[in-house]
Amino acid sequence: MRHLLLLLALIASAARAEDAKPFNPSDYPPGVQQALRYANEECASQDGGEVTFAPGTVRRIDLTGDGRDDYIVDFSETKCGDRETTYCGTGGCVMNILVTLPDGSVRKVFDGYVRSYTIVAPPVKRGAARTVRFDLHGSYCGGFGAQACVKQKAISATPFAFKQP
Repeated sequence: MRHLLLLLALIASAARAEDAKPFNPSDYPPGVQQALRYANEECASQDGGEVTFAPGTVRRIDLTGDGRDDYIVDFSETKCGDRETTYCGTGGCVMNILVTLPDGSVRKVFDGYVRSYTIVAPPVKRGAARTVRFDLHGSYCGGFGAQACVKQKAISATPFAFKQP
């Protein structure tokens, strides 16, 4: 019986893998497509070749609590030709956060280097903004590269940036 369940699980996971469609920038609104064009422009400026986006480059999630999809564009797994580090450095990788406005347009509210990020558990209050925890280069907390630096920000339609002291 265990072997049968294992076989069924393997078949189901193989079917999901075949159903996964390749990343397509045109699946997203114009504002997100514009953010993705950065990867092409940066790669071309370095004579790097073709840009390859990872399937999870764009994440749809309501960050502002208004019921509309917002977007996190994470270039950490994006490749420029054979180069895997075009969009990353000691400060992390390029990340954009874009929010959808009431008129349907998309506004970039964050554009910076992030080592990693975590979306904090959803707020208890319905319609409240989500908070994102950012792991940044140590210099954003007055230290140096290897030191831990964590900042949190509730996401709204207001642009923000992290400043070095």
